[in-house]
Amino acid sequence: MKKEGKIFLAAVMFLTRIPVPGHIDHSPVYLQQARRYFPVVGWIVGALNSMAFLVFSRYVSTDAGIVASMITGLFVTGAFHEDGLADVCDGFGGGWTREKILHIMKDSRIGAFGAIGLMAILSSKFVLLAALPGYSPDLLHPGSSVFFTYRWFILALIVAHSVSRLMPVLVMQSGAYAADPDQSKARSLATGKPLSPAVLTVTILLALVPFAFLPWPFLLVILPALYTTYSLYRYFAKWIGGYTGDCLGAIQQVTEIVIYLGFILIWRYL
Repeated sequence: MKKEGKIFLAAVMFLTRIPVPGHIDHSPVYLQQARRYFPVVGWIVGALNSMAFLVFSRYVSTDAGIVASMITGLFVTGAFHEDGLADVCDGFGGGWTREKILHIMKDSRIGAFGAIGLMAILSSKFVLLAALPGYSPDLLHPGSSVFFTYRWFILALIVAHSVSRLMPVLVMQSGAYAADPDQSKARSLATGKPLSPAVLTVTILLALVPFAFLPWPFLLVILPALYTTYSLYRYFAKWIGGYTGDCLGAIQQVTEIVIYLGFILIWRYL
């Protein structure tokens, strides 16, 4: 259990800016296995975002709650995934060869394609998140507990952050790493062995835990998330022969949006 705790904290340290004990570092021994807890880190990020939403929506407005939720996510993760998305937009938008795309993605500066990509993803996230509370069945007759009133919205956030962080794990499990691992920010993740079938099964189940508190039709949001992940990986593999860390960040951001959209469609039509 002590070892698993260190592996979990390594995942928290890698994906977020949440403080961890000083003895936790980027040890390859733990970082290689940290991906198994990526969905659990998603629970934490989703829960913190939900708390920010509840506070600001209670005392300011729903829109302010959405903005506070998004900003909280950016602070908690250090815009880790958004940075990857911007690099992918710049690389694939401005490069026409594998070498050029990889070179552009290594550049820390953001270009026009990256800026456009960030504006698109953040505005889409705001619009979809602003729509989600409207489908809460308890808003017309709110109870004394704000947690109960917005429980579907909170669960949607936790599901989106958890499942969207599972998708990069699936890509790392079977995909090819395209860049030079020696120049990777996460060499241990890039070159680590795939998770064993048993551990991968547990990782998938961890991502599915929040669905236990939702009606079963919401499980359908997994299907478009899987298809989006598969399509994005095929696109990346076509141009650069696999994925990079930035590609994984882009996959997380896009599938998060797809999951929010899936929730809205299921609420409206099922």
